[in-house]
Amino acid sequence: MPIPKLDYSKLDGLITAVIQDWQTHRVLMVGFMNEEAFAKTLETGKACFYSRTRNKLWLKGESSGHFLVVKEIRTDCDFDTLLIFAEAVGPGVCHEGYESCFAKQLNPDNEFVYVDTKSYNPEEVYKH
Repeated sequence: MPIPKLDYSKLDGLITAVIQDWQTHRVLMVGFMNEEAFAKTLETGKACFYSRTRNKLWLKGESSGHFLVVKEIRTDCDFDTLLIFAEAVGPGVCHEGYESCFAKQLNPDNEFVYVDTKSYNPEEVYKH
C-alpha cells in the first residue's frame, strides 16, 4: 500500500504531529515525524516520532511501555501537519509523570504552574 504524500519541506524534512486522546480529544503531546517515522507509524499502528535532540526515530513507549495506539489520522489542508487520535496505553504520556504533556497553565502572574496531578511516578518507569 502506498504511503500518502505529505509536505515535509517546511520544517527541514519534518511535519508536526498533534496527538489527541481518541475518546476525550484532550491534547496529549506534540511531536515531529519524518517520512520514516510516519511509515513506521502506519506499519506498526503505534505512534513513532523523530527526535530532534537525539537525531533518531523513537517509538513512543519504547522505554516506558506507554505506547500510543493509533485510532485515526487526519491531515490539515496543506498536508504539513498531522492530527492523530490515539489510545494511550499506560497512565500517562508525559515523561514527567502526567497524563498529558500540557499539564502547566499560565497564571495571572504570568508564570506557568502545574494544574494537573501526576498520574504515575516517572522515576519508577524510566529507570535507565
